[in-house]
Amino acid sequence: MSAPARTRQALPFREFLVKVHSRCNLACTYCYVYESADRGWRAQPVTMAPATAELLCRRIGEHARRHALRSVRVILHGGEPLLAGEPFLAGLVRALRAALPPTTRAEVALQTNGTLLDAAVLRLCRDEDIRIGVSLDGPPAVHDRYRRDPGGRGSHARVAAALRLLARPEHRALWAGVLTTVDPATDPLATYEHLLSYDPPAVTLILPLGHWTLPPPGRVPDPAATPYADWLIPVFDRWYGGGARAPRISLFESVLDLLLGGESGSEVIGAAPSRLAVVDTDGSLALSDHLKTTFDGADRTGLSLHDDAFDALLAHPGVAARQSGRDGLCAQCRACPLVAVCGGGHYPHRYREGSGGAGHDNPSVYCPDLARFIGHAARIVRGDLAARVPGVAPTPGRCTERCA
Repeated sequence: MSAPARTRQALPFREFLVKVHSRCNLACTYCYVYESADRGWRAQPVTMAPATAELLCRRIGEHARRHALRSVRVILHGGEPLLAGEPFLAGLVRALRAALPPTTRAEVALQTNGTLLDAAVLRLCRDEDIRIGVSLDGPPAVHDRYRRDPGGRGSHARVAAALRLLARPEHRALWAGVLTTVDPATDPLATYEHLLSYDPPAVTLILPLGHWTLPPPGRVPDPAATPYADWLIPVFDRWYGGGARAPRISLFESVLDLLLGGESGSEVIGAAPSRLAVVDTDGSLALSDHLKTTFDGADRTGLSLHDDAFDALLAHPGVAARQSGRDGLCAQCRACPLVAVCGGGHYPHRYREGSGGAGHDNPSVYCPDLARFIGHAARIVRGDLAARVPGVAPTPGRCTERCA
C-alpha cells in the first residue's frame, strides 16, 4: 500500500490544457484519446462554444487572482486544435489575456499535428503570441507507420513542410519544438538525426502511454529486457555530446537536474506535483487526459466550468494523488535508491487493474528501462564531473553516487 497521505495544502494550477476541438483529421493508431479505453470524446461537442470559452477565461482569471499567480500556461489542444479555426482561437486568446490580472503573464501554446499549419496560422500565432508545438515521430517510414489520415495516407510530407515553415527566421520565435513518441522498434540515432535535420529548438520525447494491464509495445515481463532504455541511451549520449547545437530535451534535462540535486521540470519524472487542469470542449473539468489509457472515465471528475471554480478541482482526490510526491508512491518505490530521480515515473504508467491506490499503487511499467537509463546517465555525469574537476568528487549524497 502507499504511505498514508499527509495533510497538505493543494498547489494551485499553473497549466491549463484546453480541448478546443474534440475531433482530429488524423487517425493515429496509438492515439490516447481515440484509441484507448476511454470513449468520452464521443459525447463531447465537436468545438468549444464561444460562451464556454469566455467562461473558461473568467475561471482562469479568478484562479490567478485567488492564488496570486505570476504566470499561467494555456495549451490549446484537441483532437486537432487548428480545426477550431483561426477566428475562434484568436478570440479565446484575447479573452484570456483580458481576463487575467495585470500581474499575471499568460504563456499560450498550441499543440498540433502540423498538417494544417500554413501562413494564416502563423500570422495568427504571431499576432496573438502563441507558440507552436508539432508532433513528428521520425523519418517518413517511421512517422507514417502510425500517423496517418482516415484514408490511410501518411502525414509526414505535410508535417515536414510545416516544420520548414517554422524554421524560417521570421517564424522561428513561434516554434516551441517537436513532440516525438519513442518507438523501440526503430533506429534511435536515425530518428534523432532526422529530428535534428529540422533544427528544432526543443524535442519532447514521450514514452507510449502503456501500463501493467496494457503494456506498451516491446515492454515484456522480463525485467532484464529494457527496450526503451536501449533506445534512449544512444540518443542521450549523442545529445549530451552535442554541445550548444543540441536542442533542449526535457526528459534528459530533468534527469540531469535531479541527479545533481535539483528539481524536475516535468511530472513524468521525479515525482514533481501535477499543476495541470484539463478542460473539455463542453467545459467539463478533468484530470490528466493521459489517464484515458487506463479505464473508461478515469479522467472525469463530475465538475464543470459552468458550476465550479478551479479550486473545486483542486479538492478532487485525483489531484491530491498527483500532488502527493513520494508519499503517494508504493512501498517498493519509496524504498528504491533511484526514487529521488525516477519519482515512480509517470502516474498513468503505474496503473494495474485491480490494484490499490485507484490502480496506481505500483511502480511504473517502465521501471526496468528507467533504472537502466538513470544509471547510465549517472555514470556519464559522474565521469564528466571527475574529468572536469580532477580530484573533486560529486557532492556526497547526490544521486550521481547512489544511482551509478
